Amino acid sequence: MQILIKKAIVIAPNDPFSGQPMDILVAEGKVSKVAAEIKADNVTIITGNNLHVSMGWMDVFAHFCDPGQEHKEDLQTGSLAAARGGFTTVMIVPNTQPALHTKPQISYVLSNTSRGPVQVLPIGAITKNLEGTSLAEMYEMQEAGAVAFSDGIKPVQSPGLLLKALQYVKAFDGTIIQLPDDLSISAHGLMHEGIHSTQLGMPGKPALAEELIIQRDLELARYTGSKLHITGVSTAKGIALIAKAKEEGIKVTCSVTPYHLSFTDADLRNYDTHLKVNPPLRSEEDVAALKEAVVNGVVDCFATHHQPQDWDAKQLEFEYAKNGMIGLETCFGAIRRHIPQLPLSQLIQMLTINPRRIFNLPIPEFNKGALENLTVFEPDTSWTFTSADIASRSKNSPYIGAELTGKVKAVINNNQVLFS
Repeated sequence: MQILIKKAIVIAPNDPFSGQPMDILVAEGKVSKVAAEIKADNVTIITGNNLHVSMGWMDVFAHFCDPGQEHKEDLQTGSLAAARGGFTTVMIVPNTQPALHTKPQISYVLSNTSRGPVQVLPIGAITKNLEGTSLAEMYEMQEAGAVAFSDGIKPVQSPGLLLKALQYVKAFDGTIIQLPDDLSISAHGLMHEGIHSTQLGMPGKPALAEELIIQRDLELARYTGSKLHITGVSTAKGIALIAKAKEEGIKVTCSVTPYHLSFTDADLRNYDTHLKVNPPLRSEEDVAALKEAVVNGVVDCFATHHQPQDWDAKQLEFEYAKNGMIGLETCFGAIRRHIPQLPLSQLIQMLTINPRRIFNLPIPEFNKGALENLTVFEPDTSWTFTSADIASRSKNSPYIGAELTGKVKAVINNNQVLFS
């Protein structure tokens, strides 16, 4: 298969072609030629409006529900959703049935996705069966291919156990991922605790539940000298704590979700269950602080927190609806729409180089002879997201009908091309 990308502006740091409109020929799984003008026969041509190309994008926290809940998503449909959103690499959480807590489960994910257009990297569970009581066999999972360790959407509550996990992964320079949520404080909350939760008559989740866990885990990371990644940060104080910890030399990185940058707790006035997420949507002041942290570089990368739910899990009273929304297909468009002041080069850095550096992954090169791993996109195209744009098996998205900015045209990876 030969692909010819016409007049695409290259975004590739430290590359001589960066910032220039170039023709790019991809053949036999590699970048064959990069030049101002390329003419070739028997090729598939990709053109577009203000076309851009970068190395393939990466997501660090998504749920593919496989094995155990394939009616919501499986490895193949999750990969298609990722490709539709411009991602060529996705890290998936271990909250499956059974959990990804042993070497065979890690091998299952890798063997069933090795030939696809998206590299799916399993995150191994910190604790056995995600029960939060004893450590899983992290070393064996790391040898099998686990890229990091986390209990995913069930964050580790025991500080002693998390301390042991942080110490354990130092042997192989591993990273622990935590979603900040103290369940003893927020167990019955349905949305952010504030004026809107009071007006709507719903139990609130205080920001304190997030901030206490962040503060605790930062101290554990300081004590152990281990690498900690905090994902789904949603409060102004939480991001301020991380910024201060970075200044003090603690080995911490963080990611935010596009939906925590797009919506506030005020958007729940219609009890839209698609907006029921954890951590919950926060106040307007919190969202403003997160956006500032993204632009200022405190936030290292984005995490979609893609969490498919079937129709029955969302079409019921808000109290009983499950948490989560799908987010792979809308990530880029939502960020471009809601943080227009973020320079495109910085956004692409956060989608490509930063996550790979955090998790010690090879950074794809952009030059002749390099293995293909590309995302082709139009950064300024405005479009309306519809259910027809969803490749995921589930449709639980509050972005349906929303105007987004920036559209993915195609991903090219593993000798395959998928068009959006």
